[in-house]
Amino acid sequence: MEDIQAIKQRFEIIGNTASLNRAIDVAIQVAPTDLSVLITGESGAGKEIFPRIIHAYSVRKHAPYIAVNCGAIPEGTIDSELFGHEKGAFTGAVSDRKGYFEVTDGGTIFLDEVGELPLATQARLLRVLESGEFIRVGSSKVQKTNVRVIAATNLNIPDAVRNGKFREDLFYRLNTIPIMVPPLRERQEDIPLLFRKFAADFAERYRMPAVRLTEDAVQVLKAFRWPGNVRQLKNVTEQVSIIERERSVDALTLKKYLPDAEVLLPTVAGHEPADGGFASEREILYKILFDMKKDMNDLKRLVYDLMQREPDAEAVHEAVSSPGTSLVLHHAYDTPPVFARREDAVQESEAVIEESFSLEEKEKEMILKALEKNNHKRKLAARDLGISERTLYRKLKEYHLEN
Repeated sequence: MEDIQAIKQRFEIIGNTASLNRAIDVAIQVAPTDLSVLITGESGAGKEIFPRIIHAYSVRKHAPYIAVNCGAIPEGTIDSELFGHEKGAFTGAVSDRKGYFEVTDGGTIFLDEVGELPLATQARLLRVLESGEFIRVGSSKVQKTNVRVIAATNLNIPDAVRNGKFREDLFYRLNTIPIMVPPLRERQEDIPLLFRKFAADFAERYRMPAVRLTEDAVQVLKAFRWPGNVRQLKNVTEQVSIIERERSVDALTLKKYLPDAEVLLPTVAGHEPADGGFASEREILYKILFDMKKDMNDLKRLVYDLMQREPDAEAVHEAVSSPGTSLVLHHAYDTPPVFARREDAVQESEAVIEESFSLEEKEKEMILKALEKNNHKRKLAARDLGISERTLYRKLKEYHLEN
C-alpha cells in the first residue's frame, strides 16, 4: 500500500492538515473492503476525490466506475437512470435501457448529492444495498447486481432524517464507514499552497507568468472564511491570474476579489444554513430578496390597515419606523409619506412594491438568458445560475417555462 504522500501526488491533493490526512488514511484503509462509505463535507471541499481513491485501491479497480450527480437528474427520471427501464414503461421509452447499477455490475458507483434522492428512490437504493436486487422501471423481473456504493452529501443527514426527508435505515446502511472532508477554513496552512498550485496551473494554461502573493495578501487569504471552499479559491485564483497585470498581488488588490463572507454565507463550520436548502451564494441571495419582498408585502398590508382607520401621515411613519418593524421597512419610509387620500396611498405603495420587487420576473429573466446562452441545455444553464439542475427544473415548472 502506498503512503499518504504518494497518494496525494497521484491524485493531485494539496495540503498537510491532520484532518485531511486522516480522511485520506480512512479511504485507504476501507478501500480493500466492500463496505459502503458515506463522505460528508461542505460544497466545494473536494469530496469527489475520495471515491476515486477508494476505487483505485480496491479489488474492483479494473471494473467500471461511475459517478452520478443525484441532484442533477430530474425526479421523474432518476429511477430510470439508476435502475433502467423497459420499453414502453413511460412516454419516450422506445427501447429497453440499462441503468447505472446494471452497467456498473462488478464495479463502483459514486452517488454524489445522495441527500437529493426522492424517498421512493431511497427505498429502491436500500434494497440494492441490502440484497443486491433491483427492478427496472416498468418491469416485474428482479435482477441482481454486485456494486459497491460510495455516497456523498453536503447536507446534514441526521437533520434530514429527523425532518422525514431521508430514510433512517438508508442512512445507517450508507454510513458504515464515514469520511469527513474538512472545510478549507479549517486548513489555513494549506490555503497558500493551493493558491500557488492553481496559479501555476493557470499560468501554464494561459501562457503567462504565475501571480504571487505578498506576505500581507497571504494573511488575508488565510483569514478569509472561504464559504465555497477549494472551488471558490480556485475561482478567485483564476480571476486574479487573468485580470491583474501586475504579477505581485498585495492585500488591497486581493480583497477586491473576496466577497464579504459574513453577508453572503453565514455558514457555521460543519453545518448548513438553517433552512438547509441553499447550497450556493446565488440561492442565498434569492432567499434574501424573497424575504425582502415578504417584508414589503407585510408593509403593504400594514399601510392598508392603517389607512382603513384614516390616520395622518405622522401616525403611518411612526408605525413603519417602530423598533419592531424590519430594517427594510424602515428604509422604505425614511421620510414621512404624505397621502392625499386612502385609496391613493394604497395604490402608490402597491406601485412602488411591484416596480421595485418584481423578483419573479427578474428570476425568470435570468433563467431564460442562461438557457438561451447555453442553447437550452439545462445542465449548463443551471451551472451558470449557480443552482442544481433539479432546482432549475423546479423553477421551469413553477414559471411554466418547460417548453
